[in-house]
Amino acid sequence: AVTFKVESHNHPSYIEPFQGAATGVGGIVRDILTMGARPIAVMDQLRFGAVANPDTARVVHGVVSGISFYGNCLGLPNIGGETVFDKVYQGNPLVNALSVGALRHEDLKLAKATNPGDLVILFGARTGADGIGGVSVLASETFDADGPAVQVGDPFAEKVLIECCLELYAAQVVAGIQDLGGAGLSCATSELASNGQAGMRVQLKNVLLRDESLTPEEILMSESQERMMAIVPKESLKAFTAIVDKHEVEYSVLGEVIKEPRLYINWGDEEIVNVPPRSVAHDGPVYERPVLYPTWLDQLNRDSVINNNLRRATEASELAEQLVQIVSSPNQASKSWIT
Repeated sequence: AVTFKVESHNHPSYIEPFQGAATGVGGIVRDILTMGARPIAVMDQLRFGAVANPDTARVVHGVVSGISFYGNCLGLPNIGGETVFDKVYQGNPLVNALSVGALRHEDLKLAKATNPGDLVILFGARTGADGIGGVSVLASETFDADGPAVQVGDPFAEKVLIECCLELYAAQVVAGIQDLGGAGLSCATSELASNGQAGMRVQLKNVLLRDESLTPEEILMSESQERMMAIVPKESLKAFTAIVDKHEVEYSVLGEVIKEPRLYINWGDEEIVNVPPRSVAHDGPVYERPVLYPTWLDQLNRDSVINNNLRRATEASELAEQLVQIVSSPNQASKSWIT
């Protein structure tokens, strides 16, 4: 079977184009990996501001370099892409990354924790302050701004993690698996428990840290890259640890799955989370934002006008001028100059 996913990493790629785009690739590759597939290729779809704007050059170079760097380090070819320039994307680029993977249908893995007593194990890179304040509105409102809001990627650590996970799958020692991306541990624990219609007891003090000064809230919300959470039956723990030790991947047992559909997260003896996991993972508020019909669409659809900047030609000379405008657009030109 073939599996693929597309995901955006827009605002981080404007704040810090290289790391924003690189970690966008890393995150989408881990999404494919968690399904039990070997990642085999990446693609991208990019939208930047006006090509003549000085800020566009900064964003273009950083984004393209970040995508190619992370993919190359993983040995994944970039098999295609699309790039468009328009002033509407000034200060708000779109960076859509796609990853493709291959797997046997019977080897499909799911992000769920179903069996009470199974262990909750965090493995991969250590948890740091990077990414706090990224996708989480809570983080941006309550945490100080000392740490970077954009995640920092390590593709070589991810390459090791890929091979480690594939060996774990082959040994059939993992009952469920989820990568850690947006909202970090708070997302992974709640989604695994909710998907399996179960609960969890988790001890945050067991999390391996790069920065010992992190608060419990920061540990929960950290978006440090190259991390995975596995649900492992107790009888498979020895085989699991043998494989991760072989690949020199660090791990820690955070807790266990429980039958009660409740997520309990402690910091030592202090309970800091006690919620139904579904309330976090699936039953969040739905925003109903005001929508207005764009009146310029009516003008655009009239036979007499194409748009405000390019009216329908009435003479051959006008048609020639418009043809020059079209062929001189960077959106029609070769993109080989982008590096």
